Amino acid sequence: MSSLFHLLFLSFCISVKAINYLDPTLKKNYLDLGASLSVKDPSQVLKSTNGAFTCGFHNSSPTAFTFSIWFSKSAKYTSVWTANLNRPVYRTRSMIKLSKHGNLVLKDSDGGVVWSSNVSTRDAYQAELLDSGNLVLKSRGNKILWQSFDYPTDTLLPTQPITSNINLISYRSPLSSDYYTFNFDDNYVLSLRYENLNLGLSTIYWPNPVNNVYENGRVTSMSRRYGSFDANGLFTSSDALRFEASDLGPGIWRRLTLDSDGNLRLYSLNKTDGSWSISWVALSQQCKIHGLCGTNGICMYAPQPTCTCPPGFKMNDSSNWSKGCSRTSDKNTKGWFLYVPNSDYWGADINVTTPTSIEECKDICRNYSSCNGLEYHPGNGDCYVKDFLFNGMFHPGYKGIMSDIYIYLKLSQRTDAFSEQLFHTRVLKPICEGTEPEVMIPLQRRTVGKTPWAYLYWFLLALFVIELFFISFGCCFMFGKESNPVEKEEGYKLVSNQFRRYTYKELEKASNKFKDVIGRGGSGVVYKGVLRDGRVAALKKLDGVSQGEQEFQAELSVISQIYHMNLVRIWGFCSEKSHRILVTEFVENGSLDKALFGTCTSSILLGWKQRYKIAIGVAKGLAYLHHECLEWVIHCDVKPENILLDREIEPKITDFGLSKLLHRSGGNSRLSRIRGTRGYIAPEWATNLPITAKVDVYSYGVMLLELVTGVRVSDCAIENGEGLYMVLSSLVMMLKGKLADDDYSCIVEIVDTRLKGDFNLAEVTTCVKLAVSCLEEEQSKRPSMNSVVQTLHSIDA
Repeated sequence: MSSLFHLLFLSFCISVKAINYLDPTLKKNYLDLGASLSVKDPSQVLKSTNGAFTCGFHNSSPTAFTFSIWFSKSAKYTSVWTANLNRPVYRTRSMIKLSKHGNLVLKDSDGGVVWSSNVSTRDAYQAELLDSGNLVLKSRGNKILWQSFDYPTDTLLPTQPITSNINLISYRSPLSSDYYTFNFDDNYVLSLRYENLNLGLSTIYWPNPVNNVYENGRVTSMSRRYGSFDANGLFTSSDALRFEASDLGPGIWRRLTLDSDGNLRLYSLNKTDGSWSISWVALSQQCKIHGLCGTNGICMYAPQPTCTCPPGFKMNDSSNWSKGCSRTSDKNTKGWFLYVPNSDYWGADINVTTPTSIEECKDICRNYSSCNGLEYHPGNGDCYVKDFLFNGMFHPGYKGIMSDIYIYLKLSQRTDAFSEQLFHTRVLKPICEGTEPEVMIPLQRRTVGKTPWAYLYWFLLALFVIELFFISFGCCFMFGKESNPVEKEEGYKLVSNQFRRYTYKELEKASNKFKDVIGRGGSGVVYKGVLRDGRVAALKKLDGVSQGEQEFQAELSVISQIYHMNLVRIWGFCSEKSHRILVTEFVENGSLDKALFGTCTSSILLGWKQRYKIAIGVAKGLAYLHHECLEWVIHCDVKPENILLDREIEPKITDFGLSKLLHRSGGNSRLSRIRGTRGYIAPEWATNLPITAKVDVYSYGVMLLELVTGVRVSDCAIENGEGLYMVLSSLVMMLKGKLADDDYSCIVEIVDTRLKGDFNLAEVTTCVKLAVSCLEEEQSKRPSMNSVVQTLHSIDA
């Protein structure tokens, strides 16, 4: 009887296995080695075992598909993660496959790799969609080798952490140059930030940038950066940010999403009808979000949030308010000024003068050709001249809430605010009950008899009278809270501590008239300075030549994206007349070349542990630039001179003036001319091959050899009297042959004698092997910087 039972049980198992094999429509939550999901068959998806999430291809258009994870029971498609957001694949033969090498690879119909998990190890054996919505790549020992939770798009799920290296980025469109981010800032505070690549602008709008950290209820004393929300809907983070869902409790599927309008919202899913409701929102007043109405635009409440162009301006794009307004005619140095009541244009100050009269302030603006408007504080005579007008906001109670602030727009001719104008407006519909952010399409209205600006002013006058009534009851409180000039100036200082524009006079004063030279390069001279807030800075002053200008513009285009411990932080810039200056953090121990190739009397003697630490740090910084930025960034001039060492000998990559941005949608871009430094230039510069991130890998390989040998490669060529490239090729060929024969005696021979034998042979061997692979002539044979980092970390010191 027992044997019969076992036979029946075995038959049952075989039958189940056969059914699973014969019926491909049965949903699984895992993908085995060699298995794939195809765009061609919509039934090929992964399903989490709890039924909450689906992973597969989603048709973003009739012919374009993204590989995504989404909520299974949402009435409207709601993605929580996407691998190829700005680079869709197409129907024919496109697939995602778990290769035999353990790497998840997304291929387009032509066989080209669009995205991969950048994991290549024999240990990987399965990709699994967990009940948490996390897609993981696991080893046979259930160790997670890669997970989608580490690379979020615009959404966090319960238990999914946000850390120092994780950003949420709002999705607007593949062609958009502006977007929003949610991440930890330099003060260890979770913040919402507006980024505009075209303008080189990066501004924080939440928490309130006018207040200091503690006034916003946050803390900065903790060096740890971590935040997440639990299954009950409670969010906590290391900066003391704490909020909870209005429907706090278990059993509800939630998501925290940075929407395309720049607001951060916590959503809860109604499993019955698949609808979403908002259970928490970061900003209840939508006009406080920067960039909503674009350059020159004003956000106002009438009573819904509304965008408008002031008189003398017109809308740039009738389908997109974020592109703002432009002048109907050019401004001139003797322009008229239009007073805009109860409004402010946040930031973009190019000159701050105090005290002045209003007429003197206007004259200052007239004398600046780049001046577009001014902000005047009559109480203390502060005059803020503005380079461009951005984040305009109208508030009927603005003058009652804060001290008087006058905003004037510079125009080419006299413009009466009550003259006949086209008044462009569009209500910014508040997002509620799970609706998606509405595209802001403008309406053009022309009134008869009275113009819209006339109605606007009557409306404002009525609001002012009502406000005056209420203010009279609370004047004692208002006077008690009135900002004094020092507080207002501190408010601007706090804002300016983020990425900002500096005036030339400000930097001239900070650097003692540019006397302390700390470095020189092909694109300019670097000076040491102390900013008004006490921070020590490096001021890179670029000459007014065309090459310096181009490099300056290239650096500005990536500034807002650079957040990594192994990259020098850029705090701001100056662009006045012929002056082009970058303001960066000052790194105490100077550049790597001085420590590595200096004399015995050098102030720093790098031991092997420090050299290996530098190798890892530089690899991490380059991996971030190549793989983790919103844009792919190629440095193009990786060399010891561009590696700075802080007081802990932690490396920081500097000088992005030679960098080139390659958008994810275009991989065949070619840089216009050869860039880099002799001895570190990859061979493809001299050919007609496309320039990719592998040029940095080649330069990194040269630097690895120099870390091991302690000798500059170019010096070897001089001693041998041969060409530099020939010497380097010969060295690589020799090392490759020795390594192939498992002959490691040569490695010990080339190690820097100054180390006196005090080094880790396994680490040195790894560095030499990596250098040889990085210096392959064919780009495709060189490793990625991600794999370099993994290899360096795999060695036990």
